[in-house]
Amino acid sequence: MPLLHQQLITSHQYTSDASLKLAVPSSAHFQYPEKVLQFGTGVLLRGLPDYFIDQANKKGHFKGRILVVKSTSGDTQSFDQQDGLYTLVVRGLEEGIATEKYIVNSAISRVLSAQQAWKEIIASASNEVLQVVISNTTEVGIQYVEEDIFQTPPTSYPAKLTAWLYARYQHFKNDSPHTVIIPTELIPNNAGQLQSFVKKHSTRHQLGEDFGKWLDEKVTFCGSLVDRIVTGLPETQEAEEMYKKLGFEDKLLAVTEPYKLWAIEGSDKVKEILTFALEQPDIIITPDITYYRERKLRILNGSHTISVPLGFISGLDTVLDCMKDEQMSRFFTEVIHQEIVPTIPQADLTDLSAFADDILNRYRNPYLVHKLINITLQSTSKMRMRNVPTLLRYVAKEGKIPEKMALGFAAYLFFMRVTHQEGDQFYGMLRDQAYPINDDQAAYFHSLWQKINPPSPNTLEKYVREVSSNQTLWETDLTQLPQFVSTVTKHLEALLKKSLKSTV
Repeated sequence: MPLLHQQLITSHQYTSDASLKLAVPSSAHFQYPEKVLQFGTGVLLRGLPDYFIDQANKKGHFKGRILVVKSTSGDTQSFDQQDGLYTLVVRGLEEGIATEKYIVNSAISRVLSAQQAWKEIIASASNEVLQVVISNTTEVGIQYVEEDIFQTPPTSYPAKLTAWLYARYQHFKNDSPHTVIIPTELIPNNAGQLQSFVKKHSTRHQLGEDFGKWLDEKVTFCGSLVDRIVTGLPETQEAEEMYKKLGFEDKLLAVTEPYKLWAIEGSDKVKEILTFALEQPDIIITPDITYYRERKLRILNGSHTISVPLGFISGLDTVLDCMKDEQMSRFFTEVIHQEIVPTIPQADLTDLSAFADDILNRYRNPYLVHKLINITLQSTSKMRMRNVPTLLRYVAKEGKIPEKMALGFAAYLFFMRVTHQEGDQFYGMLRDQAYPINDDQAAYFHSLWQKINPPSPNTLEKYVREVSSNQTLWETDLTQLPQFVSTVTKHLEALLKKSLKSTV
């Protein structure tokens, strides 16, 4: 089968299944100018913001395409071979009815490597109609690194963005079109943090008061929240079945659920620029998105982070497997309804309970293959952002620790049991099988586990206490919570010595 490319789409020679209703772009879409600069090539961006932009183009509203920056290592060959096109498969239950839609997305015009094409990326700053910058550089992507923003390229995303904005300022000066920056990284105050790091780079590099004034007047940083479960290319057999149905091979194909939400913190001026939001009720532009952020961060993302390690070490492979397993399904349900929902401040519990039920139903989507091992990426930073505030709120409200969250924390510590290292990759062992631990704190945990091998109650307690008291990890001392160390130690010992099922 040939790779998906523009000629196949524009000639409509695209499918061997006559019953398949494939949404394809028209030839006019390829002529639209680049109006968005996007940092990141991940499936979340392609499954939500890029989806909305593609839908707007097909409705004739936005009429703009996306220049994508690939910041991580690796080439852009897959995108180049497919002219930036990819298939998004939307599968799930809508009002109890199974639906499946195949959409060819033409929103991406080019994907450029920051390592190989940085000068070309900087040159895009002079594009007058490019007024939107979107990013998803993971939860550790928005951080301040003291570096030269004029190197080719800078290392961190805030440094790259500062360099691009400074080039834009130099080109346009006070005649610059307004620029809207929308980070989608799932961290508190994502826009505020990104803006502060840009200004910090500006000060360090002495870019001048006029540039600082330009940033304040010509650039708006909008906090945002994205909510959609998007998975990448399915397993080989399922992918081949999709290729057969489509009539072509698509290495960039991604699968997503019907549910979608993009909440953006912005003014009427922002609405005027983000015309892709027209006639799309699942894009919410409002001055304050705190409620939407808390609801999603604590219930959806928080339940993932606190539950997934337990499911993984129980021998399960996907979120759907967890929901089919009686004990893990009960754990998900109870940790959400009993320990997470009651801690969200200033909210309608009826609405939150309904939202929680929707989340659990989304987890039961039979079409999504959301692998647990993939969700464990950067578990430590996710635990700090998503679950530690919930833990503290629960203790403040109830005067005791949440038992299920303590078990989930113990399972996270179990998962972070680094046994060996190969090159830069750290691994744990489970049932004589190695699994990757992709976490910035893997080396730290590796050093700690060396001191408790073989584990004993005393060494486990010291280990739990040392990790829990690490304020660099948690921004608080968890040992101050009543019986936290003893309870987590009890669960960790049980996970190591007893049947996992009986522990759950």
